[in-house]
Amino acid sequence: MLTITLPNKDKKNYKSPVTALQIATEISPRLASDAFVAEVNGELWDLNRLINTDSTVSILTSKNNETLDLIRHDAAHIMAEAVLEIFPETQVTIGPSIENGFYYDFFREKKFNLSDLEIIEKRMHEIVDRDEKITREVWTRKQALDFFKKNNENFKVELVNAIPENETVTFYRQGNFIDLCRGPHAPSTKKLGHSFKLTKLAGSYWRGDSKNAVLQRIYGTAFLNDKDLKNYLLMIEEAEKRDHRKIGKELNLFHLQEEAVGSVFWHKKGWSIYLEIEAYMRRKLKKSYEEVKTPQVIDRSLWEKSGHWDKFQEHMFMAKGDDEKTLALKPMNCPGHVQIYKQGLKSYKDLPIRMSEFGSCHRNEPSGALHGIMRVRQFTQDDAHIFCMNSQITDECVNFCELLQQIYKDFGFAGLKVKFSDRPEIRAGDDETWDKAEEALLKAVKAANISFTLNPGEGAFYGPKLEFVLTDAIGRDWQCGTLQVDFVLPERLGAFYVDADSQKKHPVMLHRAILGSLERWIGILIEQYSGRMPLWLAPTQVVICSIVESVNDYVLEIKESLDKSGIRNEIDIRNEKIGYKIREHSNKAVPIILVIGNQEKDKKTVAIRYLGSKNQQVLEIENFIEDVSLKCLPPDMV
Repeated sequence: MLTITLPNKDKKNYKSPVTALQIATEISPRLASDAFVAEVNGELWDLNRLINTDSTVSILTSKNNETLDLIRHDAAHIMAEAVLEIFPETQVTIGPSIENGFYYDFFREKKFNLSDLEIIEKRMHEIVDRDEKITREVWTRKQALDFFKKNNENFKVELVNAIPENETVTFYRQGNFIDLCRGPHAPSTKKLGHSFKLTKLAGSYWRGDSKNAVLQRIYGTAFLNDKDLKNYLLMIEEAEKRDHRKIGKELNLFHLQEEAVGSVFWHKKGWSIYLEIEAYMRRKLKKSYEEVKTPQVIDRSLWEKSGHWDKFQEHMFMAKGDDEKTLALKPMNCPGHVQIYKQGLKSYKDLPIRMSEFGSCHRNEPSGALHGIMRVRQFTQDDAHIFCMNSQITDECVNFCELLQQIYKDFGFAGLKVKFSDRPEIRAGDDETWDKAEEALLKAVKAANISFTLNPGEGAFYGPKLEFVLTDAIGRDWQCGTLQVDFVLPERLGAFYVDADSQKKHPVMLHRAILGSLERWIGILIEQYSGRMPLWLAPTQVVICSIVESVNDYVLEIKESLDKSGIRNEIDIRNEKIGYKIREHSNKAVPIILVIGNQEKDKKTVAIRYLGSKNQQVLEIENFIEDVSLKCLPPDMV
């Protein structure tokens, strides 16, 4: 007898193996019609897969958020089927669902173009309308290898060879298309519906390695309904307008070039933003953190002791000194901070010690993963580490969460989500240590009264972490801040303090960042504000424009007064029409434009135009400076 337990705790008994679809049909024909996939003992299963042991079963429909990733995975398979029908010479490789969509990597001698996407998308709609059954098949490794070798699909042969010996090899078939896949999938192509769109083309490398074959990647997106799809496409359109790379070039903030891949050339205006953010962060940390600076190049022996060598070696830039020792540009700052902590004997009375650094880090990111200044190879973190006792963890975490929320608010971000990431599969430290670290962090986040969602298996290799995700003006999420509880690294690197009983103890190490990468943070700000930075961050806060040459001396007087007040300003005394000047500086996102003619000179006033407003205000120069000086101050100084 087979017993199936439903979500409401009702039980159904069966004499032989049963499918989730049969169960759904017994419950309600409507449920069976709407069913997309099943959850069997916490694992997603195909509706037609036989259940042959006592199990807890839930039926999921397209109304369940859990099915959205599966819908997108179905879309990837249907896209691959469409590509092979239209371009049969193509080889398919890997096609997962991703955040907000899906992609598939193809190997093909001839390049796809944008018009091909329209043709492929049209065929996808036809495949959906065919209502092709999607069936799961279990093959032996030999069957799979013979099949792919026969069809000269070398990429798939490599994937089969990478499957562990004891793992089941599964295929999914729909129409004439068959693909190696773990699944699960919907019972038929019709379940996908028509709320999908192919969005762009990109290049990629097989398995992300530039030494391997060059592939073509087609991206798409899929949603549960047309409304969600339309809203997403509108967001993408708006995101393209806000692209920090385009705005950065238009506003002369920075540039990137091939001779320094993944590194930023900051121009005067962009560097002004950078310095203003750095100064703000220094002021916020000055009272409770000691700022330090650690070396850029460190011998591999320290990275081996810390465990980073095994974990991050492939992402580290190497060099050799004249003594032939292997050196590495630091990918993170934490081992260096431990070295500073270890200088001199520490007592429990010295703790907590909060150590901050604007640490310049280097990581050898794949070229295909680089994205403007959002993802680079050289970046600076607003990094800090807190060395404390077990009894101090909760207070330190609560204080950090409050500081982070205040800083995000000052930059204009109100929406905040928090993810609790627990132990990854590959990690340092034993289970007892991880139990202790996770319990401590969980206690702290609850004490901070912060709502969070679980993010299983995504912790750092040395400890669990909180990930702070902000939402920008057009609804996109950005993970920036992190807080990690680490019982491992201090022990590995020999850090200790003397407790009240004169016993040596290892401190707990809290790794934390608020902005994360400053480069990425500035990219987010550029897109958040479409280049129209808040007044306190604007590279040029005021531009003074002359109408006629006879007022140039008064323009220089105003500039001198603004300089003395610390207001970043420029003058424009070119022989151009005032309308042209106003348009040009408005397009450069200058927040305040002062228009100066003979009347303003005679009365010692300024005519003020604020960005985005057609109205003009006239004030005496002293009143204007008094007013704007306050508006130009950073939020923490008002």
